[in-house]
Amino acid sequence: MSVKPAVRIHSRISEIGREAWDACAGNPDYQANPFVAFHFLDALEESNCAVERAGWGPRHIAVEDETGRVAALMPLYLKSHSQGEYVFDHAWADAYERAGGSYYPKLLCASPFSPVTGPRMLVRPDVDAQAARRVLLGGALLVCERARASSLHVNFPTGEDWRFLGEQGLLQRQNLQYHWRNQGYSTFDDFLAALSSGRRKTIRRERRDAQAGLEILALTGADITEDHWDAFFAFYMDTGGRKWGRPYLNRLFFSLLGERMADQVLLIMARRGGRWIAGALNLMGADCLYGRNWGCVEDVPFLHFELCYYQAIEQAILRGLPRVEAGAQGEHKIARGYLPSPVYSAHWIADPALRDPVARFLAQERDRVQGEMEWLEEEYSPFRQGGGDTPQT
Repeated sequence: MSVKPAVRIHSRISEIGREAWDACAGNPDYQANPFVAFHFLDALEESNCAVERAGWGPRHIAVEDETGRVAALMPLYLKSHSQGEYVFDHAWADAYERAGGSYYPKLLCASPFSPVTGPRMLVRPDVDAQAARRVLLGGALLVCERARASSLHVNFPTGEDWRFLGEQGLLQRQNLQYHWRNQGYSTFDDFLAALSSGRRKTIRRERRDAQAGLEILALTGADITEDHWDAFFAFYMDTGGRKWGRPYLNRLFFSLLGERMADQVLLIMARRGGRWIAGALNLMGADCLYGRNWGCVEDVPFLHFELCYYQAIEQAILRGLPRVEAGAQGEHKIARGYLPSPVYSAHWIADPALRDPVARFLAQERDRVQGEMEWLEEEYSPFRQGGGDTPQT
């Protein structure tokens, strides 16, 4: 199916509608990713977390096919700051502002507040994907021009989208996260057996200390109540306030998430004596468990590792999921079996005075990141090495 060479701009995802949005987001190539689903993005807008007054002005673009049906989509936001993105361009903004330029507004293609790799150009499966992507990108650049935005940024695209954007002239950036991969394990002990003896002992000790005196529950679907969300939101606000100064998500968002995506939510909660003290929020895709937020109101040694990393591994094994993505940053994840994995972004910058130095920086950064990934895995991987001591397959 061919597409029309024009785009429509929408200030709310609800203007496009769930049926049309999920017809594109439900493409078998990437339907497993919950962070581009209509319900997730709509909950962010309905709860006023990703809206104009929060610095996230929706400018979603839609492309129609020759029959007038929505054929392709791109989630876009006109940003007045760089918060909640997890691809850091603050230094670019500062340098450009010092030189007399205006970095904001900028245009961002992303799933807000979610450092999760996924499709960024959503194309209905019966549509020519390459043609649709070209029209979407052209439309995004037109939005940039009309909004007088300094730049377009595409954060955490798939490798396929990243390569396409590079071929279209966007600057390519590479960074790393730490992901756990299921090598056919049947139990958590199978995973431990693939590690060095020292790491096995350390993880068992950490789990024993974290679980002492606690009850830990894995909740999903109808098992999650508003009482659970009340408790989790208190954890989220306490930890978020200390780490970031201003948490990005509000209480309504979590209610909407539980109401509309309960079967894709996995909430790991810990309580002592009937009182909830900590929790970790995960979303489940068809091929991945995504760790998103965590918080606590009691300081328990190793509880963060238990709820966010070890319980996630156990649940992925139980559910037959091939990997766990535990969010941004954190070299400490390597010792828990989460190894370096590449993540990407792509950038179009209008002014050559900024674009050219950024291009030079990114070329050097890509080489550094690739070398760092190889070094980290070689030096710090907890998996057994050589002589039959290789990870299980």
